[in-house]
Formats: sequence, C-alpha cells, structure tokens
Amino acid sequence: MASTISAVGGEAAALLASLHAAAFPPAERWGPQAIELMLGLPGHFALVAAEAGSPLGFAMGRVAADQAEVLTLAVHPGARRTGVGLALMAALAGEATNRGAVELFLEVAETNAAARALYGRLGAAAAGRRRAYYPDGADALVLRLTLTRPGAKQDG
Repeated sequence: MASTISAVGGEAAALLASLHAAAFPPAERWGPQAIELMLGLPGHFALVAAEAGSPLGFAMGRVAADQAEVLTLAVHPGARRTGVGLALMAALAGEATNRGAVELFLEVAETNAAARALYGRLGAAAAGRRRAYYPDGADALVLRLTLTRPGAKQDG
C-alpha cells in the first residue's frame, strides 16, 4: 500500500486519538487531551500515514539527548499487514536520527506476535522485560534498535 507520511502536532490530537481507539482495546486507548499534552512536550513528535487523504495510522516518539523512544504505534485494523506499520517505524527512526538519537527503545507485549515480527524485521533486539506491564497482565519486552546517521560509517 502506497502511503504518505507527514509530521503533525497537537492540532491533530482528535484524529490521532480516533486512530488509537481503532487500534487498541479500551483499557489501552489514549484520549485527545493526553496526546495533545504529550505533543506539547520537548522532543515529542508524531507522524501520520495516509493514503488518498485517508489516515491509516500514526507513530509517536520522543527524543532526549541521544536516545529515542517509541511512545505508540497505531495502525487501523483495515490497514494492517500492508506495510503501513513498517513505513511508520522507518519514518520514526529517521526522524529520531535527524533529532540526534543513536538508539531507539520501545516496549511490546510479549503476546503481540505481529508487532514483535515487525520490530524484528527492523533489527530491534531484546534489551529487557517489564513484568505485568500491560492492563491485561502481559509482560512487555523492551527492545532496542541502533540508529545510523546518514553518511556515518558502520562497523562490520
């Protein structure tokens, strides 16, 4: 699926909240006020994927010093397994790199096989575990992805 990805700010909080509600169970949904508040904080950013003007999903992250974190990745159920999540994650990693990050961290439910496969395709490696992190009691796996700045020499 060919989609365009663009940066948005707090003005898009209602749209992002609706995408989040479509992608997550009720106990894990973020409301527009929380999203707008987060996007107003230093280092926080959001990217939306759309096709023909129709929003398909978004990713939100933050950068502090040389580390970045994925705060959420939400893909509308109708757009899953079409490359939208991969495109959003690649764009988020690129934005984090542009903002000075050299590594990217995220949490994923141990039970979320699809998301774990996506992050594995990106090269994310296990960095830790948070027991009973999610409302349903699932553990979170903490994953780490090394980011490469454009033009930087890679080892190997």
